[in-house]
Amino acid sequence: MNRDHSKPWYHGSPLKLKVLRKGSTITRDRDLARIFSHKPTIVSVSDRGMKHDGSNPGFLYRIAEEIREGDIYPHPRSSIEEGKEWLTARELRVELIGLTQVAEEEKLSDKELERLRKLARSERKHVQEEDIQEESIGIKFAELSTLR
Repeated sequence: MNRDHSKPWYHGSPLKLKVLRKGSTITRDRDLARIFSHKPTIVSVSDRGMKHDGSNPGFLYRIAEEIREGDIYPHPRSSIEEGKEWLTARELRVELIGLTQVAEEEKLSDKELERLRKLARSERKHVQEEDIQEESIGIKFAELSTLR
């Protein structure tokens, strides 16, 4: 965990909150939290910045208490840069920074969305094929073990 206590933790949500539930996502990246406040289903991160398909106004929050060892852990299924997304292991108080609006320049175009969806389908299919292969290998190994 990044132990730099001078940097705040953020959470973005389309909901008005006072407390984050256990299992909520937090980040030290204020802009990423703001984007999450728009409830996107796809977030694209590149050298040119972040774009998304969210359309809701939302709320940006700062975590209003100290984060201690064991309070958070890395998001196990994050698809963005390692260390950007963390999950809370307990409830945490938040303070509202402000209302967020979707900026036109951060919206994914229809063409970008289609390309990203195709890529996601392709990656899911690849992962499923790997899982099936691993499962088959496990079954073959189990069969060989019982033959001895």
